[in-house]
Amino acid sequence: MSSNTRENTQRLFFALWPNAEVRAALEEASLSLLGKRVKRIPASNLHITLAFAGSVTVRVRQCLEAAAGNLTLAPFDLILDHSGYWQRPRIAWLGPTHTPPALWSLVGGLRTVFETCGLPLETRPYQPHVTLARKVSRLASDVPVTPLPWSIRSFSLVESVNTPHGVSYQPLVTWTLEG
Repeated sequence: MSSNTRENTQRLFFALWPNAEVRAALEEASLSLLGKRVKRIPASNLHITLAFAGSVTVRVRQCLEAAAGNLTLAPFDLILDHSGYWQRPRIAWLGPTHTPPALWSLVGGLRTVFETCGLPLETRPYQPHVTLARKVSRLASDVPVTPLPWSIRSFSLVESVNTPHGVSYQPLVTWTLEG
């Protein structure tokens, strides 16, 4: 075996992963906001990213899992009640008007996990959101959003996998919030 062989990596991120009921409500909200003509994110991929690790080695994945498993945080409720559009990346999204302090604590804890595992920290401010569609030309600003409650009781380490049919997100490990 050559010493130049490249170590296998996985593209990973931490996320809030919705249960079936929340996922169905997100899909319904996406259809209501964007209609049928926009190619929306598949319901199976809807989530809120907490921290993006990128392509990491097995050693870094093991570090992420061990450090995330040491987090002790309380469950919380989140209300998705605001739609938005980022023009430059052309993304339509749904998020909370107000971010609960417990979500900030979870994101802060994961930043510490990244530091522990030697990963760079995100420099952009954190804005919780569910991406509903990419490559959207615009989003009407006058579309009302029915508040969507989401009881957050866990978070997950998720792998982004390229398939012939597009990207698929696969939860690998889930931790219960019990603080």
